[in-house]
Amino acid sequence: MNTAISNGNIFMPAPYESGLDVWSSGDGTPGSDTYENAANAAFVLADQDFGGALEIQKTDNVQKLRYMGDTPITPGCYLRITARIKAVSGNFPDVRIAGWAGDAGGVHVAGLTETGPSVTLDTYGQVVEISAIVGIGLRSGVDMVWGPVPKFGHFGLDLTGPSGGIVRIDDILIEDVSQLFLRDLVGVVDVRDYGALGDGVTDDFAAFEAADAAAAGREVFVSAGTYFLGDSTTIQNQIRFEGTVVMPENKILSLIRNYDLPTYINAFGDEELAFKKAFQALLNNSDHESLDMGGRRIGLTQPIDMQAAVSNKDTYAQRRVIRNGQIAVIPGAAWDTDVTTSQATYSTVDPLRLTNVVNVATIAVGSLIEGNGVGREVYVKAKNEGTQEITLSQPLFDAAGTQIFTFKRFKYLLDFSNFVKLSKFQMSDIEFQCSGECSAILLSPDGLTYHFRDCFITRPKDRGITSPGNGDQGMMIDRCQFLSDESPIAASERVSIALNTNANDVKIRNNRAIHFRHFAVIGGSSSIILGNHIFQGDDGAVGPRIAGFVMTEINNRATITGNYICDCSVEWSNEHSESPAFSTGFSFSSLSITSNVFLSQSTAAWFTFITVKPHGAGHFISGLTVTGNTFRLIDGNIDRVEGVDTSFADLNYFRFKNIAFNDNAFNNVDIQTATPLVFTHTEASPASTWVVSPAPQLPFGAFARTVEAITASGPITDAVGATHFGMPYYEAEQGINKDQINLQWGTPVSGTVKVSVRIDTPL
Repeated sequence: MNTAISNGNIFMPAPYESGLDVWSSGDGTPGSDTYENAANAAFVLADQDFGGALEIQKTDNVQKLRYMGDTPITPGCYLRITARIKAVSGNFPDVRIAGWAGDAGGVHVAGLTETGPSVTLDTYGQVVEISAIVGIGLRSGVDMVWGPVPKFGHFGLDLTGPSGGIVRIDDILIEDVSQLFLRDLVGVVDVRDYGALGDGVTDDFAAFEAADAAAAGREVFVSAGTYFLGDSTTIQNQIRFEGTVVMPENKILSLIRNYDLPTYINAFGDEELAFKKAFQALLNNSDHESLDMGGRRIGLTQPIDMQAAVSNKDTYAQRRVIRNGQIAVIPGAAWDTDVTTSQATYSTVDPLRLTNVVNVATIAVGSLIEGNGVGREVYVKAKNEGTQEITLSQPLFDAAGTQIFTFKRFKYLLDFSNFVKLSKFQMSDIEFQCSGECSAILLSPDGLTYHFRDCFITRPKDRGITSPGNGDQGMMIDRCQFLSDESPIAASERVSIALNTNANDVKIRNNRAIHFRHFAVIGGSSSIILGNHIFQGDDGAVGPRIAGFVMTEINNRATITGNYICDCSVEWSNEHSESPAFSTGFSFSSLSITSNVFLSQSTAAWFTFITVKPHGAGHFISGLTVTGNTFRLIDGNIDRVEGVDTSFADLNYFRFKNIAFNDNAFNNVDIQTATPLVFTHTEASPASTWVVSPAPQLPFGAFARTVEAITASGPITDAVGATHFGMPYYEAEQGINKDQINLQWGTPVSGTVKVSVRIDTPL
C-alpha cells in the first residue's frame, strides 16, 4: 500500500534548485538557519553525476541538513529517506540519514532514535547512497522506530567526523515503502504499525485500540511478539494472532467479530488460560451469547473455578452457551479428593444447617457430607466461618445431636460453585473427558434452568453433574451420554453417580448412562424423566442390582415414562425429609411410572424393579401409577417386581390410596401383581362365608382393602343345586396378614366369581 497515493500524502522534499531557503542547517523547525546565502553552501547547477546538486563544506561538529517541510508520520506508513553523496575535496566525513520528530503541537518528541546507520566516505568522486527507514512500528528493517506520538518529521542527513571537507549531495528522496512490511496490501492492519512493541512489558493497549479503530472492516493482525494489554480491550474487527497477548486476570479481551475459542487460544498461547479468558468475555459482553470451542480439545491441569475467571461477577442470569468441543483432564495431584473430618451438631429445628462446626474453614463449599443419618448426595451449599455454620443442600434424616462428619470435596473439570447464582446457562455438544481422574461439572448453589444438551460425560471418577444446592431448579439434561469408569466393577461396589438434583422441575430426557452406582438421585419434585436408556449390570455371578433412579421427594409429582431401565431399579425414599416419620402431609404421593421397559439378567431372586424405602414410621402411598410397563428377566426369575425396603421402617398399609398398578407385562416374574387385581375364586362346596385370598398378587404385600366388583361366572347354587340370585357383601383386611377378604352370602352357596380387589381406598 502506498499512502502517498491512497491518502494524498506528499513526502518528496523540494529540489535544491527551487531554493535553499527550505533547507535548514539546524533541526528544520520554523526559524532555524537555512542554507540560503550560507558561506559554506551553494547550489551547483551542473554536476556530472547529479545534475543539480547541493555543495556543502563541513564546518560544524555535526553538519545538519534538514528539509523544513512537515513530512507526515501516519500509522501503517513506513518512509525510506535516501541520499546520494560524494566527497569532492578535503577531509572525508561520515554521513547518515537523520530526522527530527514533532508531535501534533509542533513540540519535539524526545527519546527517539533520529539517525540512521553511518557511512564513511573514503574516495573522491565516488557516489555513495545512504538510506534509512522511519515508521511507527517496531519491525525488522526499520531504523528509526518512532511509535504513535510523532505526527511529522523534518528529514535530511548529518555529516559527522572530521571537518573541512567538501561534499556534493543529490536531491534527497523520501518514498513510501509500506509495502515492504504489510502482508496484505489492503486487508490487514498490523498493531505494530500503531505503536505496539510486543516486548511483553510495555502496555500496548493504546496501539491495539488504535489499530482496531483504523481497520474499518479490515483484519487486525497481531504479528510475532508478546503484547501486554494493561486494560480491558475490545476488538470490533476481525483479528488474527501470530503473536500472543498477556493481561491482568481481571481485564477482559472481547473479540467481537471472531469470538471463538481457537482465536483465544491463538491470542494467549495457552488453551487453559484461553478458555478462562473466553468465558470471562462471554459473561461481560452483550455482543455474543455463545462460546464456540471450534471442535478443540483443551487439557486442564487443575479444576477451573469458573467464577474466579469472571471475578467481577458472582451472579448472572442472561442466556449463555458453551458448545462444540472437548474438555479433558491432565492427571496430577490437583485432582485428588480433599477429605476432611469435623465434629458438628445437627438439629431438626433447623434442618438445613450444621452448627458448631469444628475447623469450618477447612471444609470447602460443594463437599459431599457423610455420617450417621445422612442421606445420599447431601452437599455443603454454603458456610459461615464466623458463626461456624454450614448450610446443607438437603436435610438429614436421622442425625440429631453431635457427631463426626466426613466431608469429601471432589474435583471437577468445571466448578461453578463460587457463583452465588447462575441462571440460563447451557453446555452443548461437549465431551467431558474425566479419564477416571476427576468429576465433570459442579453447579452453582442457586440458579435456574441450566441446560446440558448432546454432551458426553466420559469416565468421571466420582460424579458427572453435581448440584450442591438449588442451582438445578428447572434444569434440562437432553440427549447426553454418561459413561462410567467403573464398568469392570461389580454393581454393588460402584461409587460413582452420574447426576443429582435438589430443586424442582428438572427434565432428564433421552440420555444414555452405563455402569454407575446410581444414574440420578432426584431430590426435588415435578421432574420429567423421559426416554432414557440406563444399564447398570456387571459380568459377575447372580447378585444384587442397585437403583438407577433414586427419588427422594415423597410428594414427588414426577413422571418416569418411556425409559429403558436395565439391571437397575427405581427407588423411592424420604431420606432427604426433615421429618422422617410421618406427621402430616401427603406422604409417598404423586409418582407416575408408565410405559417403561424394565430388564435385568443374572439377578438375585429378591430384587425388585420398584422399591419404596421409608426412613421413618407411619408413611403410606397416596398416589402412585405403575401402568403399561414391561418387566422382563433373563437368566432366571425374580419373585416380584415391587417391594418395600424396611431397613428403617415399614409402611402404614391402612392408609394406602389412589394407587393404579395395572396393564403391565411380566416375563419370568413369579408373582405378577396388580391393583385393582381382577382374579377368579371358586368355592366348591356350599358355604355362607367365602374366604378369598388375592395375596400374594397384591402389590407391596399390602392389605386387601377394597372390593370394587364381584361378578358371578355362571350360576351360584345353594346346597340343593338351586340357583341363588342374591349378592354377597365383603369384609376387607381379613386374615393374619390382612390380605384376604370374606364374601358373606347369607346362605351357603357354591360357584365361581370374578373379584376386583384394591390395596387402597380410591377417592
